[in-house]
Amino acid sequence: MNELTLHRGGNLVTKADLDLVPLPETTDSYLPVSHYHLADKLLTISQDLLSDYVLLTEHYALARSGNQLFALLNFQKDHKELGLSVAFRNSYDRSMSLGLAIGASVFICDNLALSGDVAVMKKHTKNVWNGLEDLAISTLYRAGKNFQKVIADADRLKTIPMDNRNAFELMGYLFGQDIISPRQVIMVKDEWLKPSHEEFQARNKWSFFNAVTEALKSCPPVSIMEKHKEAYSTIIDV
Repeated sequence: MNELTLHRGGNLVTKADLDLVPLPETTDSYLPVSHYHLADKLLTISQDLLSDYVLLTEHYALARSGNQLFALLNFQKDHKELGLSVAFRNSYDRSMSLGLAIGASVFICDNLALSGDVAVMKKHTKNVWNGLEDLAISTLYRAGKNFQKVIADADRLKTIPMDNRNAFELMGYLFGQDIISPRQVIMVKDEWLKPSHEEFQARNKWSFFNAVTEALKSCPPVSIMEKHKEAYSTIIDV
């Protein structure tokens, strides 16, 4: 998994381990979604619909004694720097809604660049599995178009020069919009001034974007997908 989960007390596990977590009892209004069956179904649907992509890695992490699941499937087609990722989450303690997001991963630093909608299922009712499959298929069908947009955006951001003043002003704007926290402002600043990866030494908006996504790894897993989406949309538009 992206390092974000480990920073918040999660533990990396195998997909088989997910089946060892006891499933909550079903009630008249609540049908729990099995971590294992969710991961298995989304992996199968992703591989079927992304048949022209290669599955590079699949990562699963559990938190809160197994009550929360966070997962990331990384696919690659023909772009060396960017890959397509399927991120999803689930909970047994109703601490968060089942969520699914399709976006890009920057292989160099294992950062996310979510450009599409974050699809969330708020209710676990008796028809949850039918709804989940429809949600996954519709989201994945949009993934190809969104992925091409990320590639185009990345190429454009590389052509936009930024100096320290520009970077610090944009950090302040992201903080003012509640996209990054006070602690993450410092992390973005440090990553901008001394990039962890040589590929982001260039002083441009793409390097700044990756400094931000590096800092977002420290977000609570329950909000990570939304924060990446907000950061991507904001940096692209300003």
